[in-house]
Amino acid sequence: MSRKRVAILISGRGSNMTALVEAARAPDYPAEIVLVASNRPDAAGLASARAAGIATETVDHARHGKDRESFERALDAALAAHRVDLVCLAGFMRLLTPWFVRRWEARILNIHPALLPAFKGTDTHARALAAGVKIHGATVHVVVPEMDSGPIIAQAAVAVREDDTPASLAERVLAAEHRIYPLALKLFAEGRVRLVEGRCVIADAAAPDATLLVPQ
Repeated sequence: MSRKRVAILISGRGSNMTALVEAARAPDYPAEIVLVASNRPDAAGLASARAAGIATETVDHARHGKDRESFERALDAALAAHRVDLVCLAGFMRLLTPWFVRRWEARILNIHPALLPAFKGTDTHARALAAGVKIHGATVHVVVPEMDSGPIIAQAAVAVREDDTPASLAERVLAAEHRIYPLALKLFAEGRVRLVEGRCVIADAAAPDATLLVPQ
């Protein structure tokens, strides 16, 4: 089996990175994590990646000032040097420009802590509670130039409790994220995800390993 070469981009501790790394240890997993890269030299996830034997790179956005193209060209060069096939964003706190997204078109995945298209952007848990929703969750999607708007691969639903705080809700959503991100990458790396008119169509979606709604 030819495994897809995956880079994970992080800005912090990288808990979703860890979930992907652990999933990729399985010999039958269709992707291997060949690089963890960060825009922050102090990102805690870099040490975790090195401890797992994974190559790391730092492309410090601060050294590029306001020149986003310069930063992204350096990031693109690092990905090319490691012969990366797919990119997974895992707490990567930089908005990618249309140039970078189009260069990696249909090859970047992101996980968002909400049931898109609801609650795009930040502070999703507080906003969900303020809106009074009863179901919240997480979404893995293909990245497009518009923020949090790409075709959805997988979602996990989390019930909102009456006594929830943003922190308690975030904790349960994060656990759901750790379950669906490895699933979504698996489906994508296996070639079971097709983009059709702005939607993701999953081959054999009825199979047990392709459950796209994961209640909690």
